[in-house]
Amino acid sequence: MRLDLFLAKKFPKHSRATFQKLIDSERIEINGAKAKNARQNVSESDDIKVFFPHQLTFAKEIADFASNIIFEDENVVIINKPIGILTHAKGNLADEFTVSDFVKSRMKTSDDVFAKTTRPGIVHRLDRATSGVLIAAKNPETQSFLQRQFQDRKVKKTYLAIVEKAPKITAARIDLPIDRNPKYPSEFKVDPNGRSAITNYKILEKFADGSALLELKPLTGRTHQLRVHLKHLNSPIVGDVVYGLSKDNDRMFLHAKELEITIPKTGNEAENQRRTFHANLPKDFQDEIDRRAKK
Repeated sequence: MRLDLFLAKKFPKHSRATFQKLIDSERIEINGAKAKNARQNVSESDDIKVFFPHQLTFAKEIADFASNIIFEDENVVIINKPIGILTHAKGNLADEFTVSDFVKSRMKTSDDVFAKTTRPGIVHRLDRATSGVLIAAKNPETQSFLQRQFQDRKVKKTYLAIVEKAPKITAARIDLPIDRNPKYPSEFKVDPNGRSAITNYKILEKFADGSALLELKPLTGRTHQLRVHLKHLNSPIVGDVVYGLSKDNDRMFLHAKELEITIPKTGNEAENQRRTFHANLPKDFQDEIDRRAKK
């Protein structure tokens, strides 16, 4: 039997794709030798060893990341996510520290089934290159409570972005559906056959070089929505290496500034609380605004 099929049958909790990645990363041995490829034939008589990624504790990363906490109680933790950090692992094989690793460390019961998922407490996400406010749940009940609000569009989000070129209209609503780009599956584009995507924007400041600082309020939560909508307006975000004009910026200037959401009541409260959480601009983002304003 093919190696990947054999392993998928032996370890039904993992997919063939997982084992293909393990083979590619030389984490599988057959009779003492590294597996060659997923199509390699094996049998029950072969000595097959699978080396799953080490479950890192990320103790130092977790301790350092605590400085990003905006608010925390027994149900939620809200952070100001720095750029360069993934919200959650892209699969089961990631050895990289993510926000979900940090959230898991804040849960009371480490052996709870909820805490063993690959995305513990995650109810929404920010791209690796996006900074700003992110809320996560510390128990299953809160996770469901928060997810319903995102699904019902009861969460209000506000972003700031520096764009390469100011839109022609000072303030407007972008109501354009978005779909995956079949030519580049990891990217998205405006497509009349796509899913509904709505973004309100207004120009906060125009700079001498034609760029601008925008306030963005997405009413839907499509993947790459803000980036795709702004590209369609010919106003891509500065530093966006996928949808932008230049490819040499150190960071993408998109920041989740505010998040308005209802959080569950705690023992000292009579009812659930509607709160707005703010994430301060990173220094390099504010420096870029000041630099463009002085030109």
